[in-house]
Amino acid sequence: MLLFALLLLPVLASLLTWIVRRQRFQLSVLLGGALLHAGLTVAVYLVPEPSALGGLLALDPLGRLFLALISVIFVAISIYSAKYLTDGTHDPPSAPHRYVPCLLILLATMDLVTLSQHMALMWAAIEATTLASAPLIYFYRRKAALEATWKYLLLCSVGIALALLGTFFLGIAGANGPEGTPRLILSTLCQVAPGMVRPWMKAAFVLALVGYGTKMGLAPLHTWLPDAHSQAPSPVSALLSGGLLNCALLGILRFYQICLASGDAQFARELFLVLGFASLVIAAAFLIGQRDYKRLLAYSSVENMGIISVGLGLGGGATFGALLHIVNHSLCKAALFLLAGNLLRNYGSTEASAVHGGLRQQPRTSVMLLVGMLAIGGAPPLGPFVSELVIFMSAVHRGHPWLAILFLGLVAIAFLGLASVILPMLQGSGERRSHAHPGHDLLLASSSDDGRHGLGHILARHESGWYLIPPFGLLVAVVVLGLYLPPPLTAALNRAMALLSG
Repeated sequence: MLLFALLLLPVLASLLTWIVRRQRFQLSVLLGGALLHAGLTVAVYLVPEPSALGGLLALDPLGRLFLALISVIFVAISIYSAKYLTDGTHDPPSAPHRYVPCLLILLATMDLVTLSQHMALMWAAIEATTLASAPLIYFYRRKAALEATWKYLLLCSVGIALALLGTFFLGIAGANGPEGTPRLILSTLCQVAPGMVRPWMKAAFVLALVGYGTKMGLAPLHTWLPDAHSQAPSPVSALLSGGLLNCALLGILRFYQICLASGDAQFARELFLVLGFASLVIAAAFLIGQRDYKRLLAYSSVENMGIISVGLGLGGGATFGALLHIVNHSLCKAALFLLAGNLLRNYGSTEASAVHGGLRQQPRTSVMLLVGMLAIGGAPPLGPFVSELVIFMSAVHRGHPWLAILFLGLVAIAFLGLASVILPMLQGSGERRSHAHPGHDLLLASSSDDGRHGLGHILARHESGWYLIPPFGLLVAVVVLGLYLPPPLTAALNRAMALLSG
């Protein structure tokens, strides 16, 4: 019942908010639904290995970890959205009444990804996340948003088609299963994996890695990600980076589990290393030259997906580091996108050159942005530093010193790229300039510097608690994870790691 409740709650809430389009009602349902979903997630954790529909739906340790992250981030963006949709600063063409229904449907599809134990059902769920998130990327109906949405749909459709082909190949590889009938349930596939036809099995993993890797943001088919993240509303960008990318990663990990069971772990890990380092190289290059701070954060997501892939490719203790980095990246990047939204609502532009004097104009937002930048850049003693250190040390201990040095160098270059853009934004006199940008969340009127819409009014509004509490809570968690790993989280990571250790 709990698994069905996790799926039905956001679906029913979405239908309700689509029928009743009063904004206050929609936001009440969104907040209530997010909190109730979090409660159901906690309840599911108390039930050992819940399952339904003959094993089609089940929650194993990997699914629990990803579900918990989605739930936490969804609560944060729901609180942020309560103010975001009601402050009256949206573009006239936008459709705020569609925001909440699409957001709730996206939550339902992400839940389905974490619960799916049938490989074809999981594929359908990941495809559904694409369809549910596309209207949110096009929320502000501008030309740039339309281009980003089409690019997102086109590339992710290519990727999902490759993943579907990989799922077909997996079925062929497992044709020697019970009674000669390939069953695409994960547990069955792992049981028959040693007897699978190896060429089909390896081809299936390659297609899944490239296909789902497109949605995850791995190079070379990552190019949709900067455009989509920069054009979407800031809370949507937070959910895309902190939640949606993880769903595609989970799809890859399911195929990886089968590779481990079939004895092809080394083959899979080598591919993880290749795509991981390729993503790190490309992200580092674009971070250095980037001058749009929302695109900067998007390329940082590409970098961190590369870090996770490298951790998985190294295996051993680095797998624990990769899983921990999934947690750290999700929390930290969601916070950073929300803070970027605060800057955007004050300065009216995503161009870094338009933002200066952040510490004077928006001191609380700017301090948290600085902490978030240090965290995602891997500075001690924050959470991502710990997970990156585990990956680095594992590379050294497993006899790959040159990979460790390359990893460290690319992470350092990416950090310098982040710092070179964000630090100048926080410095300066704080005099506000007016900029127009086709891809920002709102258009500030030229008269907003005087009268009752003057600068003081803007600052008071954009430093309000509704905009500060969600990123603050997420960053507190990141700081804590750098100093102390709570035993329940350590246990959850160890259980998930056991599924990825052969």
